[in-house]
Amino acid sequence: MSRPAFDTLRALAIASQALGFILILTLETVMGDAARPWQGWTLAAMIVFALGIALVRLYRRNKARKALARQRGEE
Repeated sequence: MSRPAFDTLRALAIASQALGFILILTLETVMGDAARPWQGWTLAAMIVFALGIALVRLYRRNKARKALARQRGEE
């Protein structure tokens, strides 16, 4: 089972985290101390998104393992 040259989930995770941090810094710059609740919600969204990506990765890995086990069983 070879790994693809470009991992879409990894790129999506990196992009979402970078966007979240940029948004947090921008909120602080624009709104000052009033940005605290918005920054908290942004951080929460980043964590939820990261957990979602981790679940999709786990699902894909388990699916690939089952397919490989099924293939080895048929041989």
